[in-house]
Amino acid sequence: MELKFVTLRDFINRNTLKSNFFYHIGHYFLFLGQVFRKPEKWRIFVKNFFNEADKLVINSIPLIALISIFIGAVLVIQTSSNMTSPLLPKMYIGYMARESLILEFSSTMVCLILAGKIGSNISSEIGTMRITEQIDAMEMMGVNSASYLVLPKICSTTLLNPLLTLMSIIVGIIGGYLLVQITGIIMVKDYITGLRFAFTEYYVLYTAIKTSVFSFIISSISSYYGYYANGGSLGVGRSSTKAIVVASAMILIANLILTKIML
Repeated sequence: MELKFVTLRDFINRNTLKSNFFYHIGHYFLFLGQVFRKPEKWRIFVKNFFNEADKLVINSIPLIALISIFIGAVLVIQTSSNMTSPLLPKMYIGYMARESLILEFSSTMVCLILAGKIGSNISSEIGTMRITEQIDAMEMMGVNSASYLVLPKICSTTLLNPLLTLMSIIVGIIGGYLLVQITGIIMVKDYITGLRFAFTEYYVLYTAIKTSVFSFIISSISSYYGYYANGGSLGVGRSSTKAIVVASAMILIANLILTKIML
């Protein structure tokens, strides 16, 4: 049996820097530095901002509304089935459904869903432009391609996705109300009393801030993987998959950190 000795050069060639975790961290922040340069023409940036808002945010409204209305109804059913003690007022069902929607579902869960929808959209769009050499053409003309393509996406999702969160909260509460109205699982007045009970305005600000941070993570990471895609159409698919996985993991980590800091 022939023994093969691995030299240092062979080891480095097999384990390139591009597979290194710290390489991607540094490369990501360098990419952000390129993205957050002053736009060359503000008029074009504003136009792209509204185009991306329509494509990434407004087009997500039907999906978020559909999910939220059913989750609101499910939360009422689950809370009701677990509150079997006659000593507990039924109004707590509405209270728990409201708090679950505000504190966790309408920010974290919705953004995990958006990581798949928005993340794949951004990564595949920019990745396709990379492998078809459209980005190279922009750079040949002296255009800051990273800022031109990515900055409107990051700004639109970071600033406007909190509105999707507020909509999700409202639609989820309406979903619970419709379930109570149709099934009579509890009295409607008890549900409404629970919704009004011990409301904390700060929680709405907390969930809006979380959504903005999560949206920044989704758009920036997806743009990063799309911008540096390679390997043809299969490479674009791999970049989209990596973007969704990494963005989802970072959302969960950021959720833990923000919850510890803000609550």
